[in-house]
Amino acid sequence: MAGPAAATPTAPPALPGDLTATEVSFRGNGNLEMHGSVISPAGAKAGRAGVVLVHGAGTGTPREKLLPEAVAFARQGMSVLIYDKRSEGYSLFNRSYAQLADDALGAVETLRRQPGVDPGKVGIWGLSEGGWVAPIAASRTTGISFVIVVGANALHPLRQQTWAVAAGLRKAGVRGSLVDRAEPTLYRVIADGGMLAEPYFDPAPVLARVKQPVLGIWGDHDLLTPPRETPPIFAEALEAGGNRRYTFRYFADADHAAHRTPDGGVTRLPELAPGYGELVGEWVGQALSGRAPTAQVSGPAPVQADDSVGVPPTEWWESAVAQLVALVLFLVAFGGYPVVALVRRVRRTRAEVAPVKAARLVSAGGLTVLLGGFAYLFYVVMTGAKLATPGPLLAGRPVVWLALQLVAIATVVATVVLAVTAGRWRRVVARGEKVRLGLVVAGGAVFVPWALYWGLLLV
Repeated sequence: MAGPAAATPTAPPALPGDLTATEVSFRGNGNLEMHGSVISPAGAKAGRAGVVLVHGAGTGTPREKLLPEAVAFARQGMSVLIYDKRSEGYSLFNRSYAQLADDALGAVETLRRQPGVDPGKVGIWGLSEGGWVAPIAASRTTGISFVIVVGANALHPLRQQTWAVAAGLRKAGVRGSLVDRAEPTLYRVIADGGMLAEPYFDPAPVLARVKQPVLGIWGDHDLLTPPRETPPIFAEALEAGGNRRYTFRYFADADHAAHRTPDGGVTRLPELAPGYGELVGEWVGQALSGRAPTAQVSGPAPVQADDSVGVPPTEWWESAVAQLVALVLFLVAFGGYPVVALVRRVRRTRAEVAPVKAARLVSAGGLTVLLGGFAYLFYVVMTGAKLATPGPLLAGRPVVWLALQLVAIATVVATVVLAVTAGRWRRVVARGEKVRLGLVVAGGAVFVPWALYWGLLLV
């Protein structure tokens, strides 16, 4: 019988001379064997506190990505467990926060058993996506003594993701229909098609079940989580469950991970925000001694250029299935015209010249907008995780998007020309050619509301 699955371990991290590393393994969700390192101060005293670090989004993220935090916290006298994130059962389109919480709980139990670590003083820390995962883990056990979240989000994942990409686009100087209409529309369709994991996961009920002291940290240049909106929602959810032992701290000139950033969140430096490590050490000491601050918020609230916007589920007519049906119609209507032209030669008369030219424009324009539009939107979405790179801009509009909009307008105009002249060309073309031109007109007619919906005909 095959043994349980195992994740491939990475090499032990290289550490400064004042720290030591102990390699560990543990079982995560589904009995997956996972690997990590416990970073401790050299000659650390017994009875010390410990903390497990939970990664942000990403498949198979190695433990070294959290090494700066591990080093900073270990220098505060704690033992810190960092581990390689799973790739099995986790991908861009398939993930479970509950599954990741099980992995984190396995790490917590391992750290609690480490020599010199007081099992009653072990907490959990979560970055970004880990800000959803860590509270789930904490709500399931009394074996977690405190919770720290960094760049955490209290909104639905879909709402947060659309805001993050839009924030990146706006920071790059983009305005207009691409950021206001096309980007959130694409995410709604992606979510409806099951290609965005847990899009409407609600963190509030989970936070209401967290009874441990909570430290929340946000950078004032966070481009992935709305840094002004999230903390009040976090506080409201915690207080709804009767937990007022929370401390929120905003760090100036810091990014989503509370690392230093020299350019407003675009670039992440290796160094943590000044005072971040010391804050964690001091707060953990207070929390474990029963002196966790009550409802304490320190630092000016971050400036957030734009509010997030609710992203409701799609209606039937805008669902992923409806979009797929429209796509098939466009491919048949627009793609069929040149395909047929390749396999047969159609007799042409003077009366046919104008409609044939218009039909060619509808066909070519529709295919260009369809294929080019989706390719460009997916490119923007994939590059927008930290800061979108939309290409050259003209009056706040990406040149590529403007070109697609011009082609869309030309396609609509050509469709109108073709439809207006239908009475003339129907009298002079063969029956098969009428069907072919009729399909182009039908495709162009559906193209108009479709292009409006995607913002291609909007400013």
